[in-house]
Amino acid sequence: MKKKIIEVLDAASSRRIIKYAVYFTAIILFFALILLPPILGIALKWGAIQTVLNDAPLMNRALNAIANSFTIALFVSSIDLIAGIPMAWLIARKRSRASSILDTLSDIPFIVPTAVLGYSLLLFWNGPTGISALFTGSLISEGWLLIILLHFAFSFPVVVRVVVGALLDYKREFENASRTLGAPPFTASRTVTFPIIKPSLIAAFTLAFSRSVSETGATFIVAGAFENGSIFLQNIKNTYGPKDPTYYGATVFASFILIAVSVSIFIIVRALGPRLKLPVKRIWPSFERKLSYSKAESSRNTVTLAIFLVIVLIPSLFVALPAFQAIFTNTLSESLKGKGIWGDYWHGLLLSYALAATVTVLNIIIGLPMAIAIARRKFGTLQSAILDILVNIPLVVPSIALGLSLGIFWTQIFTSIPELLLLIFAHLAITYPYFVRSMSAAVERISIDMEEASKTLGAKPLGVFRTIVLPLTKYSILSGAILVFTRSVSETGATLAVTKTLKTVPVVLVNWIKPPPLQPHPTPLQIGLGSGFLILFSFIILLALRLIVKEKGRY
Repeated sequence: MKKKIIEVLDAASSRRIIKYAVYFTAIILFFALILLPPILGIALKWGAIQTVLNDAPLMNRALNAIANSFTIALFVSSIDLIAGIPMAWLIARKRSRASSILDTLSDIPFIVPTAVLGYSLLLFWNGPTGISALFTGSLISEGWLLIILLHFAFSFPVVVRVVVGALLDYKREFENASRTLGAPPFTASRTVTFPIIKPSLIAAFTLAFSRSVSETGATFIVAGAFENGSIFLQNIKNTYGPKDPTYYGATVFASFILIAVSVSIFIIVRALGPRLKLPVKRIWPSFERKLSYSKAESSRNTVTLAIFLVIVLIPSLFVALPAFQAIFTNTLSESLKGKGIWGDYWHGLLLSYALAATVTVLNIIIGLPMAIAIARRKFGTLQSAILDILVNIPLVVPSIALGLSLGIFWTQIFTSIPELLLLIFAHLAITYPYFVRSMSAAVERISIDMEEASKTLGAKPLGVFRTIVLPLTKYSILSGAILVFTRSVSETGATLAVTKTLKTVPVVLVNWIKPPPLQPHPTPLQIGLGSGFLILFSFIILLALRLIVKEKGRY
């Protein structure tokens, strides 16, 4: 029965009208659900931009803030690649249960709600109980340096996840062939492996860059007096109020500049990326041989793990350390019984996981055809390049502005839209680019000759996908799904902007850290335990998924 169904679907996929209907549907859904709502939401308030254009000091302040956003994003995403590639290599090439645990640990900063992550890094680097306790004063003050450390912490997992998927999908025959011809491992990787997975390296850089540009909640906590684009909008909101024309004008102005400049950067990356010659042609046999074997490899792994532990993992988990102390108090029993503030917490946790699972499934359904259409240029080279650039736009809009614009658009179209549906649309817009970018890079790595050869032997389009594309991109699909799931679980800014009654667990934790007026102030033990529960459950889910799939021989 199953075989017959597959045969029917294979036959249907060879019909031109059905094949293109799938791609057209994916594109229509992209424009209808992902791209147009935030852009049109901004356009509906376009007239408010005059409040900024007529105020020269405010406009200069906005431009300086936006320039800071791009400077930090370009620097952080470059460092992400330098530090993330060795980490991804360690995870992908040391396949064991320990590497599965390390693989899951690398996702932790992406799981922690953004505002909680900012609070955690502030405690670690600046608070009296963190690393500053070893010094006479705060080690790192609030400002641009702490923002860089924060952005590195939450964008580092993005690079690792994309590159790990690429390395696991990559078939090592070419690398092994170069090794048999005498190339040291470092030379073989530099001259063979990295050029092949270059699309994924570009995708990782783009995602890390976009993530840095758009982050609001966590950055606001550690920024101090420093402003980038997102913090500028948050400060304007706090100064004028969420419904003041100045706030709308600043949102439209900043979002427009961020989108315009980011699109220009994406066009440059798209045009120059494929032509970028990686690596340098010259080879230094003796030097690269020394970098390839035990001592150098051990040193590289040690430095990689040290950077990950000291700069990424420990600061991200620092907020949850009081959870261990809470175990020996009545805080744990109260939490498990759902007393007081814990009732909202457990409802928020279930909502977050259900929402993340829903958004992950939707991304796979509507994002996979889009990724293939872009990678295989189904509608022409120029059109695919344009789609590739447009996919990134929701990522560069500050999350607070994205949530605001989505709320404006959907409430204008449907005055009584359910809040849960609005929440799904917001998380879908935020997470969609992560899946499509990682998958399009994975498909682009596959030689088109392999697909054409199978077609000449009678394979139908769906059969080509099942027997060639899917086996060669299965790890990237899993990596993309994990990126979507973890990003949805941690999202704060856009959620706060589009919901009034529903509270995901990041919103609950933000309200604990910065309680609204007339609400009780949770203790550090409660904040730590709440953060610890979220990290622990998410870690178990992701680790179980990896181990289950690995046992089936697919990971």
